[in-house]
Amino acid sequence: MFKGVSFDQFVYDYPSERIGQSLIIQADCFEWLSRIPENTLHAVVTDPPYGVKEYNADQLRKRENGSGGIWRIPPSFDGHQRSPLPRFTALNSRELATLNHFFEAWSKLVTRALRPGGHVFLASNAYLSQIVFSALVKGGLEFRGEIIRLVQTLRGGDRPKNAESEFPSVSSLPRGGYEPWGLLRKPLLPGMKVSDCLREFQTGGLRRLPDGRPFNDVIPSERTPQQERRISSHPSLKPQSLMRQLVYVSLPLGEGIIADPFMGSGSTIAAAEAVGIGAVGVEQNAEYYEMSRTVIPALAALTTKHDGLRRQLSLPF
Repeated sequence: MFKGVSFDQFVYDYPSERIGQSLIIQADCFEWLSRIPENTLHAVVTDPPYGVKEYNADQLRKRENGSGGIWRIPPSFDGHQRSPLPRFTALNSRELATLNHFFEAWSKLVTRALRPGGHVFLASNAYLSQIVFSALVKGGLEFRGEIIRLVQTLRGGDRPKNAESEFPSVSSLPRGGYEPWGLLRKPLLPGMKVSDCLREFQTGGLRRLPDGRPFNDVIPSERTPQQERRISSHPSLKPQSLMRQLVYVSLPLGEGIIADPFMGSGSTIAAAEAVGIGAVGVEQNAEYYEMSRTVIPALAALTTKHDGLRRQLSLPF
């Protein structure tokens, strides 16, 4: 499809469907990444499943009854079943080691699949980002910085647990006002400059805005609008006003294939469709995969707002 890259080499024997310029696949991303050809993907934009659902009443009941609950990492990978994990701030050393192992193993597969110079945009949170980004570096990616999404989150700001009345003027953590996205890159080949990488692999840098200014690493953002939540019930849905910016800048020459190995209901793929970019979404969960078939075209058709950038890019942000 793009300079010798065809979607056909991504499908194998997995359930799949073409949506516009993009492809969705129902598969375990660890297995899928290990099967696709090396040096294929131009970029990865993804929100990994640290927290599939927040701690609400029904999730707490499920966990107490031993029938599921809140996942802080996927319940299985590398052939082993994993137990649901508690809140980020309650993770013990063993659980943190498991999280580290998960992202290091994932990074090795992503590094293999990316073209040299291909970038990874990965959503995280202030509490775990240092662990996650370090694990990604151990897996082979190079750390290039962070994209800071300025958004009022619901994390932090709580009084000490079970001692709220005793210490009413104390918060355990500050209320979160930003979401860090790791910006990482597959290393360039030895002796290769960014210009060489751009010529050979169409990767190595980030796309500038149409007026020539560089993309900024701080993005004033919104919480996901209700019109988007009405389209998708996925619990960690990111707003299109954010995702369309990330997929736009991830391809420096405006060509190539973006992958989202943790597709969920398809917000990354919808963003790619909205800005005219081909993408591959991989999702293991059958419910979310089926949901994405209708969510992606619906989200892609939306016109969204974003503090002036929409006018600069002449795109439907």
